[in-house]
Amino acid sequence: MSQSKAEKTRQFIIEKSAPVFNAKGFAGTSINDLTEVTGLTKGSIYGNFANKDAVALAAFDHNFGKVVSFIKQQIESKTTVIDKLLVYPQVYRNFLDIPFLEAGCPVLNTATEADDTHPMLRKKVVAALQLWKRSIENLLNHGIDTGEIKNDTPVAEFTAVLMCLIEGAVMQSKAYGAPAMLQHTMDYLERGIVNLKT
Repeated sequence: MSQSKAEKTRQFIIEKSAPVFNAKGFAGTSINDLTEVTGLTKGSIYGNFANKDAVALAAFDHNFGKVVSFIKQQIESKTTVIDKLLVYPQVYRNFLDIPFLEAGCPVLNTATEADDTHPMLRKKVVAALQLWKRSIENLLNHGIDTGEIKNDTPVAEFTAVLMCLIEGAVMQSKAYGAPAMLQHTMDYLERGIVNLKT
């Protein structure tokens, strides 16, 4: 089914504004930023979205969707559970080289800004984190069921640590403007994943 002109315009606005929101955040992104990046008028943007909040929410979904799609594609290309889990440190070790992640992880960027200031964006972040958490836990549980991963692996604990290591390393790497912290953390995470093997 082909998109209508209005749907195409909405999608265009989302795709063009998503990198801006990820780089500048909700508060730092102005309507002028959106008109500049899209080449559209304020009236055209607000004719497709009720307000800046609506654009920001759609942009977050777009940014997170790109990350999920990219990682899912990498995971699906692997056969063992360990190799699937190793996708996370492999991807995040070089995340600054991935064009749509050069401004940072959209979940981390949005979480740090919206935790106390924007309830709707915070809700989106929580849903994204829960989806990520479930996908890792599902992989770990599958690995335990198939005998690939030690059956005494603390699934919830390992998942929490994996997520915190990745997001913490990304944050510090962005703050320092250097990859060393990220490289060290991903080395550590890779060893932890390999040690899950039976």
